[in-house]
Amino acid sequence: MEMSYSLSELSQVAGDLLKAYGQKPIWAFQAPMGAGKTTLIAAICKEMGITDHVTSPTFAIMNEYDAAGKLVFHMDWYRLHDEKEALRAGVEAAFEQADHCFIEWPENAKGLLPEDTQVFQIEILDPEHRRIFIPS
Repeated sequence: MEMSYSLSELSQVAGDLLKAYGQKPIWAFQAPMGAGKTTLIAAICKEMGITDHVTSPTFAIMNEYDAAGKLVFHMDWYRLHDEKEALRAGVEAAFEQADHCFIEWPENAKGLLPEDTQVFQIEILDPEHRRIFIPS
């Protein structure tokens, strides 16, 4: 799967991703700083029915949301120094409890990602356009 999109098409992209990969509970988003990981995750959460304002949990590591009775965690591993720090933050428990987990900067504790994690890579094409694909 690969798609290019403009920032104005985020709602459509979020819906398409949920239709195609919604059965996968854990999604990891790899992308450079400023690529729009948080913005895409916020659009996905909105499509799931989350009405709370979705923000990056950079300092908290993890934010929790209710999506029509389903538990969703949005994680940002940017500040993690190692996997032990992620464990202390409760990442494994969140994986077990949540219906969905969306992870930014998964490469900072990649050994903790379950085998069935759905990985997406986002590439910046220009200030208004991105490409998302599944790495092989």
